[in-house]
Amino acid sequence: MLTPKSSPISSAYFQPNLGGDMAAVRGMVKALLETHRQRLAANETGLFDQSFIDWHCVGIEDYLAQVDATSWQQITTQSGLSESQLRHAATIYQGAERVICTWAMGVTQHKHSVPTVREITNLQLLFGQLGKPGAGLCPVRGHSNVQGNRTMGIDEKAPKALLDSLEQHFGFSPRREMGHNTVEAIEAMLRGEVKVLIALGGNLAAAAPDTERTAQALRRCDLTVHISTKLNRSHLITGKDALILPTLGRTELDMQASGPQYITVEDSFSMVHASEGIGKPLADTQRSETAIVCGIADAVLGNQQLDWLELADDYSLIRQHIQATIPGFDDFNQRCELPGGFYLGNAAAELRFATQSGKAEFCAAPLPDTLFPQIGAEKAPFVLQTLRSHDQYNTTIYGLDDRYRGVYGQREVLFIHPEDLADLGLQDGELVEIETLWNDGITRKVSGFKLVSYDIPRGNLAAYYPETNPLVPLASFGDGTGTPTSKSVPVAIRRCAQPPTLRIV
Repeated sequence: MLTPKSSPISSAYFQPNLGGDMAAVRGMVKALLETHRQRLAANETGLFDQSFIDWHCVGIEDYLAQVDATSWQQITTQSGLSESQLRHAATIYQGAERVICTWAMGVTQHKHSVPTVREITNLQLLFGQLGKPGAGLCPVRGHSNVQGNRTMGIDEKAPKALLDSLEQHFGFSPRREMGHNTVEAIEAMLRGEVKVLIALGGNLAAAAPDTERTAQALRRCDLTVHISTKLNRSHLITGKDALILPTLGRTELDMQASGPQYITVEDSFSMVHASEGIGKPLADTQRSETAIVCGIADAVLGNQQLDWLELADDYSLIRQHIQATIPGFDDFNQRCELPGGFYLGNAAAELRFATQSGKAEFCAAPLPDTLFPQIGAEKAPFVLQTLRSHDQYNTTIYGLDDRYRGVYGQREVLFIHPEDLADLGLQDGELVEIETLWNDGITRKVSGFKLVSYDIPRGNLAAYYPETNPLVPLASFGDGTGTPTSKSVPVAIRRCAQPPTLRIV
């Protein structure tokens, strides 16, 4: 029930530095390891779940050696939390019977995001917090069907098993070369290697990093095609030729030759369920995304190997092809009728690990020496994260208020610690320009941002995207992920030399 009263949402609240999550978890493990050893020395049962570790894990010796080699000074400096805070967090963890660790883009949008996620996993493995009800690892996705896309094979590094299955079922030879992730695709456009971009939804020009370079990349295409539910910024930044193909939204009725259609989505917990729109489309000429893609395929490829238009008429036929090529989708159409959908399964939850050893593998990675090796020994004055406001969903801005943070009627604001304000000789409400520190000779700068004194760790800044996406270098992405480091941008700020000009985001 909604009331005007507030409710506590946590028993303790810690604010690590941007990029300090790995160090924070390492500090918790260091404190827990100390207690574990003290108990063993006293002939008591240790803290760690030794049976789970022995049966299901490898690599613990190397990992614990890395923990021992990590000093408290390293941990506190990088995490931004004190030793006492981390010991308190460790005590809370130690007292929990079942633990779920969740994280989102605050963890994944850093250069060392993979070691950070693996450090979180290390902590859970030590205590056997996998494979039992009420415990586990829970990455929070940034969109409703991200996981479903990957399950269906949307991967620039498509696995061999999937390609083999498609080849066998459809009787053609799919290309085996690796494709491009988003950053690589933009770089390829800049090099003139991409002739056509087809964007199935999205707002690439606003969502991608390095806004000006992304715009340059799009303009170098011969053709840009946007299959979209509504107009957005990307439609104004085109290749030599451009198409906007209006499509039905997921909430709109999708009526095809065989009747009303539904699609399926998969959530972060591996549940697949049907999604059927009921809203009346704006026009009878609107086509669904599926119908548009099938129409393009029919026009380009014909129907010799596959009757594309038949698939557009009846989506259940597409699900039959999925059933024949993707593991876990037996009786796909029938299972979509189940209330609440069906569970695909989760290997880790069943203690099945797709690793070379067949077991969960501890990761003995050291803490990073620096968050920004690209700028050498230079220390960034500030680290900026880009984030969303309350009145925003991804790049769609519904209003200018952010009731989460007490900001109303404006978006070009920069959150900063009050002591950092004082050190800079600046005042709350002053306008500043923000400039990225990078080593490629490109100036990345935005101006006219209003300083907002805020409870944020010292040396850290925050501002909304897409307004600050111009500050994120295209070449700054996570090792092994290709994810732009939008939560870890080295910047300097200074008072605006002149009033900013009005502009449309």
